[in-house]
This record gives sequence, structure tokens and C-alpha cells, in this order.
Amino acid sequence: MHIKENIEKIRKEIIETAKNSGRNPEEIKLVVVTKTHSAEIVDEALEAGAKYIAENKIQESEDKLPKLKNKYEEFHFIGHLQSNKIKKLMPMRPTLIHSIDKISTAKKLNNYLGKENLTQNILIQINTSGEISKSGIEPNELVGFLEEISQLKNLHIQGLMTIGLNSPDESKVRQNFHELNKLFELNKNNPYDNVEMKYLSMGMTNDFKIAIEEGSNIVRIGSAIFGKRIY
Repeated sequence: MHIKENIEKIRKEIIETAKNSGRNPEEIKLVVVTKTHSAEIVDEALEAGAKYIAENKIQESEDKLPKLKNKYEEFHFIGHLQSNKIKKLMPMRPTLIHSIDKISTAKKLNNYLGKENLTQNILIQINTSGEISKSGIEPNELVGFLEEISQLKNLHIQGLMTIGLNSPDESKVRQNFHELNKLFELNKNNPYDNVEMKYLSMGMTNDFKIAIEEGSNIVRIGSAIFGKRIY
């Protein structure tokens, strides 16, 4: 497994795609998705220059993160957050939770943070592909969702996240990302103190170049770095 070479290749592709799109490559954050890979393998990626890691299962994060302490700069939680798992996730101090799509979960998270005298940066997950299998609010629900969630003062909404359609049809995938970018831009001038459109998290191994062309500034990449996942 050539993790160092893979990371270098992805970085080059990010730089190239950004430049070809008239964007500054330094604005784009490469978040390395480490799910199903051991702490030893993740350690190799960190040694090779990865700084930001992401997990989508809380139990796996609990097992792995203590073994990687002080080696990564940021830990991102990208999985579906169940409200009964908040107490387990928060001691791991996620820099960013990408996947908030329920007011009930947001309220429970806000209450937990209040008791602990903490705040948390989050993204709102939007289902731009319309697939039932995917989490996320409907695009047309965003304005109302922002209004409601902005009242939860321990949460700092920092942008939006989506998972593109798993399709060989690039134009359909591009449409998903284009739609999210449009929502992102439309909601930049919102009236809420704790809502900032700073991050647009979209793009994974198969579609991150399209995502960058459509404005993404966080790409979440696992397989192109570690190879196929071992479940």
C-alpha cells in the first residue's frame, strides 16, 4: 500500500483541478477518511503529511483516536449522528461534525454542550441526490432549518455538506454539487449570528474533481489513499 504516493497524487490533482477552475488550491482542505483502517495504517498517512482525519462510526473512533493522539490536527465526524451517541462523540472533541440533519439531534447536542460549557462547529447535511438511502434535509427545507437551528446558541453552523449521486453520469453528479453551491451562496448573507457559510463539504474519491470545479472547499477521501475498504 503506497499511502505516501497516493496522498501526493491526490494533492497534485486537487491543485491542478483548483487552478484549472480559477481557484486557490490552498482554500481546499483534504480530509482523509480513515474508516475501517487500523490506527497503524492511519499513522502512516499522518506520517506522510495528512493533517485532517475523518471517521463515520463512533465506536471505531473511540478505539482508534486515543492511539493517534496529538498526531492529527483535526478530527472530523462525517457519519450519521444518533442523539444517543452524543455523549460518546463529544469527549473526542471533533473539530467539525459534517452531518447534522435533524433539529431533534441538534437540540440534544446543544443541551449537552450547554451543560459542559462547550460549543461545536457543525455543517448541515443536505440530500441533493434525492436518494432515500441518503441522510440529509431536502434542499427546500434549508431556510427554515437555519432559522430554527440558529436559536441553538452552542452550535456554530459553518456551512453545508452533501454526498453526490453514485452514478457514472457525471452531469447528474455535477448537478448535485452545483445545487449545493447555489444554496451555499444564497445563504451567505443570512441574518443569524451563529450561521456562517464557510465550508462546502462535497466530493469523495470518485467525484472530488467535479466537486472542486463546483466550489467545494472540503473533500473527503479514503479509498484513493488507502485502497478498498476491508469490512
